[in-house]
Amino acid sequence: MTSKELDNLVRIGSLKQEPGDQREFNGLLKLGRIKLADAKNSKLSAESQFDLAYNAAHSLALAAMRWHGYRPNQNRYFVFQALPHTLGLKQDIVRVLGKSHSERNLAEYQGSTEIDAQLLSDLIAAAQMLLNEVVKLKPIPKPPSKS
Repeated sequence: MTSKELDNLVRIGSLKQEPGDQREFNGLLKLGRIKLADAKNSKLSAESQFDLAYNAAHSLALAAMRWHGYRPNQNRYFVFQALPHTLGLKQDIVRVLGKSHSERNLAEYQGSTEIDAQLLSDLIAAAQMLLNEVVKLKPIPKPPSKS
């Protein structure tokens, strides 16, 4: 499946087309599941939960993008921006993931460690929603064999 919007991102160099790979998809889905389950562990620090939930969401969003035959060129944020086109998710989920991406960057690059409890809760819910949608995707069709 292709999307006009995703093809536009290919044209401007933000995404590239690359056939989906079932093993890669399965690995990203497994990683997303594991990280999301760990993110829900309230015995962990909020910082650890946030990091796990963000990475779960990213793995799942990337799995959806790869299922459609696309890959981001450099900016990992594009997997979130593409969600309305890869999974049909609403913009409110994309906004939560965008805010989480900004907070993740502050933590990674500027050492910010203040985690907003509401954002953490929203991020875990968004990652769960991603998981619920990604598991509905059928196996990636195999490309026709070359004769």
